[in-house]
Formats: sequence, C-alpha cells, structure tokens
Amino acid sequence: MEIIKTKIPGLLIIKPQIFEDKRGYFVESYSANRYKEAGVTADFIQDNISGSKYGVVRGLHYQLAPYSQAKLIQVLEGTVLDTAIDLRKESPTFGQHYSIELSADNNLQFYIPQGFAHGFSVLSKSATFSYKCDNYYNREAERGINYNDPHLGIDWKIPAKARIISPKDSALPLLKEAEINFIYNT
Repeated sequence: MEIIKTKIPGLLIIKPQIFEDKRGYFVESYSANRYKEAGVTADFIQDNISGSKYGVVRGLHYQLAPYSQAKLIQVLEGTVLDTAIDLRKESPTFGQHYSIELSADNNLQFYIPQGFAHGFSVLSKSATFSYKCDNYYNREAERGINYNDPHLGIDWKIPAKARIISPKDSALPLLKEAEINFIYNT
C-alpha cells in the first residue's frame, strides 16, 4: 500500500497493493493495523454504499463536531470526481478544496479526516460509491455547503445542464454563510 499526501494536511490518497493474475485480481481494501501504521487513525464504525447515475453531484456535506466524520472512500463501479474542502478554522488551507478521480479501474482510496466537507460527481454512466465512517450519522448535526459556491471554484467535470442536484443540496449555503465549528490541530 502506498500513501500519497495531498497539498491539504490530513487528506491522503491511498494506493492499495493489487495482486493480479490470469484469474483476475485481489485487493485488501482495509486492514485496521496496516492503515493505523500508515497514519489513518480513525476507528471506523459504519460502512455506506451509494449508487448514482451520470451527472449526479452530491454534497458538499459534513456533520458538526462532536459528530463529525472521517471517511475512507473508494469506488466499486464506475468513476467519480471526489472532493473535500478544509473547514478547520486556523488551518493554513481553510476553504481550499482537493479533488481526485476515483474509479473501479484505479482502485484508489481517499481518506478525509474530520473537519472537512465532502462531495462527489459521477463521471461514468453509473457509479457505486463506498465509504467507511468513524462516527454515526446525526441528523441534527448535518450541515452542508453549496456545491456551486463561486468562491470554491470546483470544476465538477459535468456540464451545468447535465448536473443532477437534489433540492436539499441546491439550497445549501455558501461557505461564508455556513455553520462551522472545526478547529485545526497541528
């Protein structure tokens, strides 16, 4: 397994080792001990899977502390553009985003620690998206930022006319208006 640091502290790309032969392939998608040794210290307690079709943009979602969630993300089928935004006050990268293409073909994983908003767009005909969380869903703590916030400047790689957005996500506030309670810890 290879750990690749991004420009935003705490965000990691994980390239699992793939064992291939004439029968196909095998990937160890998660091993608590190996991930902890690599710096992924979250204790995951919930797994989620979502399926979406081309053009869907989900997010940008987060839960306020103490209900915030670290996530370990991978795509089981198709291709998505996955995006995380640093919401940790006093972070040198506060308000910045990082995007990466995750696919069933590249088998990359994306580790997003607590204190980030998260969203993705589906670039293939359909996609099955899987992620581990280190905290349970809490409706009262659920918050979000508008996917189309011009100050974020995220290129979702989907033409505006082809985007499929839920009414709930379309009504989310801009970053400057969002409720945030995360603190950056060095």
